[in-house]
Amino acid sequence: MKFEGTQSYVATDDLKVAVNAAVTLERPLLVKGEPGTGKTELARQVAQALGLRMIEWNIKSTTKAQQGLYEYDAVSRLRDSQLGDERVHDVRNYIKRGKLWDAFDSEDKVVLLIDEIDKADIEFPNDLLQELDRMEFHVYETGETIRARQRPIVIITSNNEKELPDAFLRRCFFHYIRFPDHDTMRAIVDVHHPGLKEQLLTTALTQFYELRETPGLKKKPSTSEVLDWLKLLLAEDLDAEDLKRDGKNALPRLHGALLKNEQDVHLFERLAFMARSQR
Repeated sequence: MKFEGTQSYVATDDLKVAVNAAVTLERPLLVKGEPGTGKTELARQVAQALGLRMIEWNIKSTTKAQQGLYEYDAVSRLRDSQLGDERVHDVRNYIKRGKLWDAFDSEDKVVLLIDEIDKADIEFPNDLLQELDRMEFHVYETGETIRARQRPIVIITSNNEKELPDAFLRRCFFHYIRFPDHDTMRAIVDVHHPGLKEQLLTTALTQFYELRETPGLKKKPSTSEVLDWLKLLLAEDLDAEDLKRDGKNALPRLHGALLKNEQDVHLFERLAFMARSQR
């Protein structure tokens, strides 16, 4: 069972090594990187490449670790007991299985994605240490222990919004997805927009990387955003000549696909103003 990338996902050599190392070690793969660099998509592509089902657990700021195991609805059981419902005699009727339970109970090996773990409370990763380590947990209401039938491939993503505990990090294989260089980006673009005119691609990517490297930029545009931008350029049937900028306007064409806040738009407007003033 080895990940070599897919036709629709350009995986660098170091990313392939990281995925395969995590699979060999049977440890969670912790993937960090800028938003939009393909962390979540990696899990989907690993599942596709290895022919496995994927179970996705999207983490929010209110998510608790217990929800990944199971939730016991005591309120509904109390209400049903007051109404004389026969269901109250079996506590299992009030237990909702979580994503980890689904992954552990699967007869076949699965890919379990724990997406954006850094959104949750700081204690969230520590609360999952034992379950991810031992691949089992106890259901107190029924007295049963749920053990993984097949150890899932666990992929955990983080946007680095907060630091993760050392005890959690020790149990993971870590990989940071670096922002693609020009050659890698060209390969990514070729997957999503094959046959793009060379001159248009060169001009567009030059502008894109110049924009990303502009000092003072609050939010650098990501891989997913440059793909959206190129899609718009194609839809508008623009060519390399149409992308040329003059001193009056430092903003690229259809910049709303790349710049996502007013501070960055104003930054380029000021740069254009300063360029005109120096003439």
